[in-house]
Amino acid sequence: MLKAQAASAVSTAVDFLVTIGCVEGLHTWYLLGTVLGNAAGGATNFYLGRHFVFRAPEQGAPAQGVRYFVVWLGSMLLNAAGVYLFTQLLHLNYVYSKVLVSLLVGVGFNYFLQLHFVFKKP
Repeated sequence: MLKAQAASAVSTAVDFLVTIGCVEGLHTWYLLGTVLGNAAGGATNFYLGRHFVFRAPEQGAPAQGVRYFVVWLGSMLLNAAGVYLFTQLLHLNYVYSKVLVSLLVGVGFNYFLQLHFVFKKP
């Protein structure tokens, strides 16, 4: 669990850097920045999960990649919907919305599916 949290922190940092860079630097819509950040953070998290957290490089990368993509897609949709709702309905800044939603989705969705589905030991 500790390694998963460390990998999550690194992946989240990548996610937030890309999101904020897109929104503040490139002036993209915050929801597009959220999706692009999730993609960058997801790629980082897959690599770290495969090699560092779950130590599962002996399993086929394509099969893991497909399973990871399915989980990541669900995560990205939950993150995008959550950020949109928190930003539009509660009028929170998109960064605060992203922090709250990322924590909820990361702990309640991503970790367990990666442990029991994506990188499950045979």
